Amino acid sequence: MTERRFLTPGSLPPPTGYSHVVQVPASELIFISGQVPLDAEGELVGAGDLEAQARQVFTNLTKALEAAGAAWSDVVKLTYFVRDVREIATVRTVRDGVLDTRRLPASTLVEVSSLFRDDVLIEIDAIAVRA
Repeated sequence: MTERRFLTPGSLPPPTGYSHVVQVPASELIFISGQVPLDAEGELVGAGDLEAQARQVFTNLTKALEAAGAAWSDVVKLTYFVRDVREIATVRTVRDGVLDTRRLPASTLVEVSSLFRDDVLIEIDAIAVRA
């Protein structure tokens, strides 16, 4: 596993649920496009249910990481696009089931008015680093 430094500079406010800085001497970067709650057949999973949609998104991210020969321990950045930022606790609960909560990646959370379909409540992209 590539060495990573998870930094919280004293000059920044304490983070809640993410790392301010993840420093990686990268030899291979993996960029994963935004994943949405569609299954392998392209069907929506969890209509109207953010938790079910988040689980499918993390399943899709896991499959994308595996296809690149990577794992969740290689992820250094996540970007969340959600329809209702007030429901982030639900997303974090699902996220905490796949990530090491002691070494969380850098993150960005963006509330959006819509995604590519009206019934999609969440999209997440990722950046990973492998040695």
